[in-house]
Amino acid sequence: MRPISPTVSGKVNRNEAPAHVSMSPMNLAILAITPNGADLARRLGTLLSGVEVWLPERFRTDDACRYYREPLNVRIATLFEQFEGLICIMATGIVVRLLAQHLRGKQHDPAVVVLDEAGQFAISLLSGHLGGANSLAEEIGHALGATPVITTATDVNQLCAWDEAARTAGLLVEPVSHIKHLNRMLLEGERVALVDPERMIDTHYADNRRVVTCQSRQEALECQPHGIVWVGRDHIPGLEDEPHWLALRPRDLVVGIGCNRDTSTAEIARAVDVTLTDAGLSTASLCSVASIDAKRDEVGLLDFATGRELPIVFYSSADLNEVDVPGTPSPYVLAAVGAKGVCEPAAVLAAGSGPLLVPKRKLGNVTVAVAQKVES
Repeated sequence: MRPISPTVSGKVNRNEAPAHVSMSPMNLAILAITPNGADLARRLGTLLSGVEVWLPERFRTDDACRYYREPLNVRIATLFEQFEGLICIMATGIVVRLLAQHLRGKQHDPAVVVLDEAGQFAISLLSGHLGGANSLAEEIGHALGATPVITTATDVNQLCAWDEAARTAGLLVEPVSHIKHLNRMLLEGERVALVDPERMIDTHYADNRRVVTCQSRQEALECQPHGIVWVGRDHIPGLEDEPHWLALRPRDLVVGIGCNRDTSTAEIARAVDVTLTDAGLSTASLCSVASIDAKRDEVGLLDFATGRELPIVFYSSADLNEVDVPGTPSPYVLAAVGAKGVCEPAAVLAAGSGPLLVPKRKLGNVTVAVAQKVES
C-alpha cells in the first residue's frame, strides 16, 4: 500500500486486509486507552507477529493482553525504553505530550506509529527511517486496510533517504548528526558521491543522476561533489568534522581480546581503538567481542563490551586450540590459561571462521586481533 502525504488523500479497500501479516523482526508494543481502541488493539495483536498489547486494568478480559494500573505517562515511558516500536491507538497530541521528555535522538528512539481508534490512519510519528516507523506504518496499513500517513520529505518525493537505505541494509549511520545534510542534498538535487564498492545500497540510487557512484575515496573527492557517502568499514579521517560527509557501516567486525589480570577498561579501549585505526578500520563496524572463558570475570573487559554496547562471547582453551591461526603460540599464555593463543582464535571463532583481517597486536597488557564475520 502506498503511503500518503498530509496533503494527499487516498481510499483504501478494507476488505482486502490479510488474515495475518508477518512483521519484520521488531519488538513491538500496542497501547490503547479507550474501549474502541482496546478492541482495535486486540484485533491488531492477532494480525501482527511478536507484539504485546497493553491496556488499562479496567479493560481486563480473559485474554493474552497485558494490563497496567499505573498512570498512562508512567506506562508509556516504560514501554518507550523497552520496545523497538510503539503503536499508540489514541490522539497524536496525547502521544506527543507524553513522549516529549523522553526523546533522546533518532539513533536511540524507538519507532512510534499513532493509529486512530477507527483504524483509518496509521501515522508514522517518530523515527521514520532509522527506527523503521515508516515501514511499520505501511505494514499496519496492510494489516488493517488503513492508510499510512508518512510525512518525511524524501518519501513524499519518492527518494530513498540515506538513513532508510542504511536501515534496510542493516548498516550503522556515522555520524547520525550528518544525515540531515545529506538528505537535504537529495531533496535539493545537489551532487552526492556514493562510494559503495560492495554495492550494499547503490541500487536505491541507480535512477538518480545527482548521485554519482564512485569506486574509491579519491575518485569521490575528484568529482567535487557537495557531499560524500561512504559505505564500508574504512576509517575516514576527519569524518566527524565534515558535516557533508556520511559513513554507513556494516557491523561485521569481531575483536578478539586477551589481557593480563586487572587490566583497566581504558587500556583495553585504547588498544582496540588504536589497532583498528592503524589498520584503517572503523570502530563503528564492530559487532562483538571474543575472549577466553578464563576472562569471564575480567571487569575491565566486561565493562569495555558493555560500554560499547557489544555482546561478548567466551571460548574454552580447547576450542581456541582447535583454530589454525598465523600467530606464534605464546608459551606464557599456554602456561597461564592452557591456550596457545587467545585474541586471534577467539576472533576467528566468533566470526564464524571468517577471515582474520588484523593479526595479533600487543599493546601493553592487551592483545587484539580482528576478524570479519561471515553470514551463517
